[in-house]
Amino acid sequence: MTADNKASPWWSPGRYRDVRPFLMARNAITRAARAWFDEQGFIEVETAVLQVSPGNETHLHAPRTELIGADGGRRSRYLRTSPEFACKKLLAAGEKRIFEFARVFRDRERGRLHLPEFTMLEWYRANESYDAVMADAVVLVAHAAQATGIGQFSFQGKIADPFAEPEMLTVAQAFERFAGIDLLATIDEGEGDRATLAGAAEAKVRITTDDTWSDIFSKILVEYVEPNLGHGRLTLLYEYPLPEAALARAVSSDPRIAERFEIYACGVELANGFGELTGAAEQRRRFILAMDEKQRRYGERYPLDEDFLASVACMPEASGVALGFDRLVMLASGATSVDQVVWTPPTGET
Repeated sequence: MTADNKASPWWSPGRYRDVRPFLMARNAITRAARAWFDEQGFIEVETAVLQVSPGNETHLHAPRTELIGADGGRRSRYLRTSPEFACKKLLAAGEKRIFEFARVFRDRERGRLHLPEFTMLEWYRANESYDAVMADAVVLVAHAAQATGIGQFSFQGKIADPFAEPEMLTVAQAFERFAGIDLLATIDEGEGDRATLAGAAEAKVRITTDDTWSDIFSKILVEYVEPNLGHGRLTLLYEYPLPEAALARAVSSDPRIAERFEIYACGVELANGFGELTGAAEQRRRFILAMDEKQRRYGERYPLDEDFLASVACMPEASGVALGFDRLVMLASGATSVDQVVWTPPTGET
């Protein structure tokens, strides 16, 4: 893209011409994904964007709006950060395999890999293990590459073969290999031991008195682990520590870890999946703890979706994945930024 094009509005013909090949690739990937889901017996759903609660994780931030009823009454609503709550209600209603290309929204996120409004491809399998959705994620990445004819992914000097057998790595193995930290030794009965992790990490990352166990975990993950993932081939990073898996069930053989995975290519996180938690009381407990921490940090909290918590108690065993569709298109099309693979940029930006 020339300097003149960068200075032009996004809709100027010259600038738009530069990105149109990436948008055509997006269409091809969308068609391939829909065809694959159809072959697997999934139903495409379309759930509501406006929600009572946008999600109850500490560091997720959602735009807020207000609905005015016919009687003039006002009700607060949020633009969703994920279609997860609505999709799980559909599982409780009896659907078995569902997927959605969901438009989602997040405040405090903008960058080469982040947009405040983006597309999340999310899918669920009822009565199937999270091994099944892990396999789904690998297949979908390969289908995206096949749809565009790209031979390998490339991003910031790193490459990955989307067709190669993926690397399987537990989070504990990754922390030991890349940071020299015994992560599981810092978790006791599903709760993180801040002092133990801080002691192991004090020479590696900057730790403040306000940092929680999760903060320190995230700093190590970002600085030491993620840059080393998805080199040469995809990496499936799995068995996350339980404190980092707000909506996932614990592994039956070890209460310190959860059925959560992420998939990486070229150091870029593409998808996040769970063996879903179906205990309503435990889900409520985790949400309240997260909102207490959100209140302490940011001075705000989001309401609990009581309808969702009721549906959790009725859900079948299930597994699900949220995949950043714009990021996948970026890698599979050869683009260098998610801005290049969306039809229109965020409102108010050129």
